[in-house]
Amino acid sequence: MKNKDVRYLVVADQLNDTGKLFKDSDILGVINLQQLMSVIQKDERSSLTTLSKKYPALQLPQAETDGQIVSTEVMANDDSESNKKDIIRIGTIGLSVSILVTFFSQAPWLHDHADLVMIAIFVLGYIGIIFEEVFEFDKAAVSLLMSTGLWVTYADYFQSPDGSASPGVLEQLGEQLAEVSDICFFLLAASTIVEVVDAHEGFKVVTNQIKTTSKKGLFWTIGFLTFFLSAILNNLTVTIVMCSLLRKLIPVEDDRKLFGAMVVVAANAGGVWTPIGDVTTTMLWINNQLSTIPTITELFLPSVVCLVASLAFLVNQVEEDEASAALPEASEVDAQTQLVFWAGIVSLLCVPVFNEFTGLPPYLAMLTGLGAMWTLTDVIHMGEEEEEHLKVPAALAKLDTAGILFFLGILMSIGVLDKSGLLKELAVFLSDNLPSLDIIATVIGIASALIDNVPLVAATMGMYDVSQFPTDDKLWQLIALCAGTGGSILVIGSASGVALMGLEKVDFLWYAKKVSVGAAVGYFAGIAAYLAQNAVLSGNLFNSAMPQAAVAVDAIQQSGLV
Repeated sequence: MKNKDVRYLVVADQLNDTGKLFKDSDILGVINLQQLMSVIQKDERSSLTTLSKKYPALQLPQAETDGQIVSTEVMANDDSESNKKDIIRIGTIGLSVSILVTFFSQAPWLHDHADLVMIAIFVLGYIGIIFEEVFEFDKAAVSLLMSTGLWVTYADYFQSPDGSASPGVLEQLGEQLAEVSDICFFLLAASTIVEVVDAHEGFKVVTNQIKTTSKKGLFWTIGFLTFFLSAILNNLTVTIVMCSLLRKLIPVEDDRKLFGAMVVVAANAGGVWTPIGDVTTTMLWINNQLSTIPTITELFLPSVVCLVASLAFLVNQVEEDEASAALPEASEVDAQTQLVFWAGIVSLLCVPVFNEFTGLPPYLAMLTGLGAMWTLTDVIHMGEEEEEHLKVPAALAKLDTAGILFFLGILMSIGVLDKSGLLKELAVFLSDNLPSLDIIATVIGIASALIDNVPLVAATMGMYDVSQFPTDDKLWQLIALCAGTGGSILVIGSASGVALMGLEKVDFLWYAKKVSVGAAVGYFAGIAAYLAQNAVLSGNLFNSAMPQAAVAVDAIQQSGLV
């Protein structure tokens, strides 16, 4: 068989030491080696991986081939990635050059169609923000460039016939910058306080109180804990803290993803009902669309309903097993950590109190709290060079400065659209084509699942005037509720969801399949709870329900059914 180059393997019952057949050996069969190799190759990769793990010393010839295949695939992917980057670079350069040439040309049509140019700049900027991962441009950079382009167009072409900014436009620019600075300084101070508390591991004061070992019980416990924590801390920080805790509590990856998604829903719901919980509520509060007490009292119940409805839907996916949630032993919290934790909480909680009693803007109260925390940590760690990472300068170095600049660019962009009157025209269009403001707010919330809710809320603030819709009007409260909770419907709809994608490698489709329906159930349940509560508080529940009931009765009687 060897001489004839026949690729078969003979199987016998006995062989000698050299592998030859005895005269009395019985041939049991003949194996076709080509067929054997085809069978082996079907499960080749997994089999070789298993063998290499079980027998590390075993030499596997296929390993080199696999490495070559992987190398070839990597090279192909690198070429594709390189081509994509080249296209983006060329497109960016071409777009930048064309824009600069257009602006410096002082073309007459720029003056005649300045409003269309501003809309085009905003749309292009928004596309760059939404597809940040595709273009690999940081959204902060895009928002700043968009802001500059809009203001230049507004100042030199929309308002000025001679191509230069008028004193009136400069005054408007200063007013807008003052308004935006309030929010940016507020966020800067609040984020620093939270970072200082986290550096001292102050959140152990809270997480040490978790006692339940039932997975479903833990699901509800962490949900409500996240809900109340996010009312006084920013959603992103709460999500990071709770996901870190889940890594210790939930060893199974799929279960941990579901718990992490629940944290996103709870954090977004909890941030709605306090002025300092969610950035969109904070924006409305700082700009006097909302005030402290009505926001807490009138948005708390709808937020709870949203949370409970979502968790009740999602908890059905949690399965109890023998390896239930294993709580780590509560670590000891020293007096220093407790002091920093409670000082940080008091600093945050005193912001609305300061605003109510002094009438001064909230950012000043938050900066005061930061100054107090700075002094406290300097006193605690005085002379301790090895503890420099626990002080405020170290916390400032860790801040998401790009995020704050993103807010600056977005709010400045929305501001110039407001000054130009384009947002007013949009408000009129929506009012003419949608039957009620309730539906407009609901649509804004659904849109926030796809689009960043910060520019959405900022645009809404410019669309509707406080003189027409005063502080704590139903419209503003409903927008705060919808924009805050609507971002939970898709994983990309909120900063918390994006953080979860990075922390637990949750992808868009998994979240849409497992969580989106539950988040939507909570979203609409929260809106229904708010509308019912508002009808009861305003005394319009029966006034609005009785006429509809009378019409229904008349229709039934006329149909002859009764």
